[in-house]
Amino acid sequence: MKLVVILLSIILSTKSCTKKEEIDVHGQGNSTQKLYFNGKIYTVNDKQPWAEALIIHKNKIVFVGTNTEAENQLEKGAEKIDLQGKLVLPGFHDVHMHPMEVGSTTTVFELNEEEDNAENYITAIKKAARENPNLEWIIGFGHSIGTLLEAKRNPLDIIDEAVSDRPVIIMEQTSHSMWINSKGLELAGITKDSKNPQGGIIMKEKGELLGILIDNAGDVVFQQAVAALNDANGEYDGMVNYVLPELAKHGITSVSDARTYWKRAQHKTWKNLAADNKLTARFNLGLWAYPTANDAAQISSLKTLFSNNENSFLRINQIKLYSDGITHNTTAALHSNYKEDYFGLATNNGLNYFSQDRIAKYIQELEAVGFDFHIHAIGNRGVSEALNAIEQSGTVKGRHRLTHVEMVDIADLNRFKKLNVTADAQVAGAFTQPHHWHENDYLLGSALANNLVPIKSLKDAGARVTLSSDWNVSSLNPFIGIQNAVTRAPQNISLADAIKSYTINGAYVMRQENKVGSLEVGKLADFVVVDKNIFDIPINQIKTAKIVKTIFNGKEIYKK
Repeated sequence: MKLVVILLSIILSTKSCTKKEEIDVHGQGNSTQKLYFNGKIYTVNDKQPWAEALIIHKNKIVFVGTNTEAENQLEKGAEKIDLQGKLVLPGFHDVHMHPMEVGSTTTVFELNEEEDNAENYITAIKKAARENPNLEWIIGFGHSIGTLLEAKRNPLDIIDEAVSDRPVIIMEQTSHSMWINSKGLELAGITKDSKNPQGGIIMKEKGELLGILIDNAGDVVFQQAVAALNDANGEYDGMVNYVLPELAKHGITSVSDARTYWKRAQHKTWKNLAADNKLTARFNLGLWAYPTANDAAQISSLKTLFSNNENSFLRINQIKLYSDGITHNTTAALHSNYKEDYFGLATNNGLNYFSQDRIAKYIQELEAVGFDFHIHAIGNRGVSEALNAIEQSGTVKGRHRLTHVEMVDIADLNRFKKLNVTADAQVAGAFTQPHHWHENDYLLGSALANNLVPIKSLKDAGARVTLSSDWNVSSLNPFIGIQNAVTRAPQNISLADAIKSYTINGAYVMRQENKVGSLEVGKLADFVVVDKNIFDIPINQIKTAKIVKTIFNGKEIYKK
């Protein structure tokens, strides 16, 4: 009987160790070496672009080369993994997404973006209220602002018909506007006499509220709603149970969070995830610069939050701010006027969340601490002003980037290289494809609308280009972004450059290019195994590729 108990104890102990080995991604396992051989390994190292084998010691790459050479260097008893001729790439970097927002449980219903009649949203909103009787705010997501603007009656009357006794706020699909009922407006202190906040517009018609809050006017109220629900546990659980597994499934091993709402302690939730060893990717947080905040007080607070431990999976070393808004709201900042006037304001060339001078002030104060800036800039004026601010206050220490870069003046193309500013673009969304460009003619005019997201022009001008998802605005899948990047002529780039944009270039803006982003001896073992060789298949089939395995910090975190 004692022998049976002892044997059972040994078996259970072995299983326990195996389980720990599977989830311990911090390089603390017992194995010394692993050989990945018989692969087509694209290293993103110009000195050695291709290899057949990798040897991993704990969490580091100790060999890159041929199968034969690897066998000669391998320790006795090392684990061997046959790649069976499959493609291996460095782990993907996505330097602009909103993971904690995606995983949050505060959003309890979603509307159909394709719906063209706002009246048809009433049933879904009523259902959400009925199914969530105890929520202080009912938060939704997904409609198109165009549907509201084309409604035959006041959108405020429509949403009030759905729910009038509790506040309801619904984020438009791009997050740049909110639809809110009268109860929500009341709690937010918004009346028909309210002034527009910095970076935002309270929509009115003939002096009456429409229940539509544009850009920062909506974000201010949305943050009030989310704070009232106090969903830190939901954000934590959403990361663990949904977001992190999704990242691993798509081979994403490094991420820049593009908007961390530190005033409601999101950074503390991130720190809890790190302290609990839950993070299965490397994260840089972009602390949100609130447009309506007092500059001196906000800058002082941001300085205290800087954290840049290079050995941690979590670093707080970026600032996210908006130069302008978005095109379809006519809030992206242009050098010219829009062809349509939605708001009847003194100017009709977009708006600024942060002016050029304010951006320059923040860079001057915060770059010296160690922060890099991640600046939303969509319109050509927004891009010009952000570059001007960096030129005015930036130094050689900064690794700043402009994200979206949908409209860039020819005169500004060369400035990206000159100022060492990275151009971060999102092309995974169908709306960025050339056959959609002229859908914006009615707002921009055909000339300005004809060359959106000019990644080839930026690359030809010597700019460092990164590609990202802006998840969940666009697909998380890097292969969709890569396929679109190489097929969107005339603004397309090579497959090698597209891969660099998702790997080593992203590593640079995250200040970790000496550790990851390419597969080289001495770097950390972040890589993916792919079921198809995207170098050999037609470029219009790249998006069909799937991740077979994701290795993060030397450990397998996903297997198909």
